Amino acid sequence: MSGFWSGWIILLTLIVLVGATWLLFGNRYRAGDQETTGHEFDGIEEYDNPLPAWWLWGFVITIVFGVLYLMIYPGLGSFKGALGWSGVSQYEAEQDKARKQYGPIYQKYASMSIADVAKDPEAMRMARRLFSDNCSQCHGSDARGGRGYPNLRDGVWQWGGEPEQILATISNGRQAAMPAWQAVIGDQGIAEVTEYVLSLSGVSHDEATAAAGAKRFATFCAACHGADAKGNAALGAPSLADNVWLYGGSRTAIRETLRQGRNGVMPAQKDRLYPEKVHLLAAYVYGLKD
Repeated sequence: MSGFWSGWIILLTLIVLVGATWLLFGNRYRAGDQETTGHEFDGIEEYDNPLPAWWLWGFVITIVFGVLYLMIYPGLGSFKGALGWSGVSQYEAEQDKARKQYGPIYQKYASMSIADVAKDPEAMRMARRLFSDNCSQCHGSDARGGRGYPNLRDGVWQWGGEPEQILATISNGRQAAMPAWQAVIGDQGIAEVTEYVLSLSGVSHDEATAAAGAKRFATFCAACHGADAKGNAALGAPSLADNVWLYGGSRTAIRETLRQGRNGVMPAQKDRLYPEKVHLLAAYVYGLKD
């Protein structure tokens, strides 16, 4: 925060505090000798009585509390307060405390292979809580995912299901890159490739249109999904021959994917979680297959 804005905030805050104090004490007594303000409506007169003492001192206490708070804690521009407290410093202190308390436990599992950790019941109980706190918002509490969020229990892996691949996915995140094909192959091409993709999963389709789509697939899609359409984990290109769909396998959903492309993002967790926690999560996901 610049010096100007810091000073501006301090000035406004002090004006409010001084103004509230003046307004409070300026109305301690009744103005003049009249008991009413002179306002009257429907036979009801407005009295000009001062605030009750308990009410007045209640306001005084809040003002004093506000002044003391702004002296001790940050609130006046860039002034950090007498204690130098901040939400970040408190968070970091609590993180350090938790790491000292639970670090040896996490370290024990970090020294084990992911496959071995996945077989440890106690480790999986800890990992389940980590998953619930950090992953269930997208993949669901049961890890079965939803539209645009992979099911982690079906044994189908877009980026590979080996322990090291899962660990890399959680640590570094993933960025999907399915390009939009509408401008390249047009409506007719979209229709043809859609029918071909449906045929790969044994779904009802138009044979003639699918045959034309096979040629377009070989030209435009096989580079990522493979000539056999079984995908490429190195590129994150999913298999189109297993009837497992991230965005839906209906004719409408496939056409939408081809027209608009997809850009799903799996956020990296290495900067949010300690490596030991990421290791536990990788083991948990590895052991999820039904």
